[in-house]
Amino acid sequence: MTTAPERTIADLYPTRGTTEVATPRVDPVVWSEPGTPGPLAASDLSDFERDGFHVVDQLITPDEVSVYSQELERLISDPEIRADERSIVEPKSQDVRSVFEVHKISKVFAELVRDPRVVERARQILGSDVYVHQSRINVKPGFGATGFYWHSDFETWHAEDGLPRMRTVSISIALTRNHDTNGGLMIMPGSHKTFLGCAGSTPKDNYKKSLQMQDAGTPSDEALTRFADSHGIKLFTGAPGSATMFDCNCMHGSGDNITPYPRSNVFIVFNSVENAAVEPFAAPVRRPEFIGARDFTPVR
Repeated sequence: MTTAPERTIADLYPTRGTTEVATPRVDPVVWSEPGTPGPLAASDLSDFERDGFHVVDQLITPDEVSVYSQELERLISDPEIRADERSIVEPKSQDVRSVFEVHKISKVFAELVRDPRVVERARQILGSDVYVHQSRINVKPGFGATGFYWHSDFETWHAEDGLPRMRTVSISIALTRNHDTNGGLMIMPGSHKTFLGCAGSTPKDNYKKSLQMQDAGTPSDEALTRFADSHGIKLFTGAPGSATMFDCNCMHGSGDNITPYPRSNVFIVFNSVENAAVEPFAAPVRRPEFIGARDFTPVR
């Protein structure tokens, strides 16, 4: 295990100040050199550069979906895991909402993280070896599970975890069908080209509240309206086994699920080993390691 270096580098993306500030992105979106071999075609990388995301209609097979779904159910049903601080529950129903660091809790999900279909895509986009900054399973059962409000992941990871640059990519793998009605992922295509620094300071231990309902790091209605008017909104649907990879700075969110149909997924965040976390840029203390890793060992 390695430890985070002290923060002696410039803050390229200021946030959590007195006012909301939009900053043009200065980092590449695709970090690998043209022609670098990998599972993504040149056209896929071009689309990712433009839109900030890439969709795979079937990344894992139906049999594999069954295995991962059974493992998800085992984890959220385990009283010891429910009592662990890595489990986040719905404020009203007290149902499990997310379980973090699943690649360390579960051998099944550890294998998924190392799967070439998953990690090689991240390496190709980020142009380097990668480590897992965060992993979790998200459970959005029917009849009232709450959504995730509009946000940029990088804003939080920069402010509270100390990721210096936009060299991080997430993959969301569906374990249930994503309908257009059951609280699916929404992204504003092209929004990753602008960093929105949010107004307001970061409370101590903000993660305890933000993992249930985000407050600090939330864009204003006016900024979200400008972004939506400029970029539009893409809603992702698809069968179990489909996957969406998206850039760390995409403005995204998801609605509540008031349908009878659950929506569950496994979510893995890969960060470049050349972009290791330093001290937080806009928070009094680091978040716990199960949310923002301090082990920068490359995935092998």
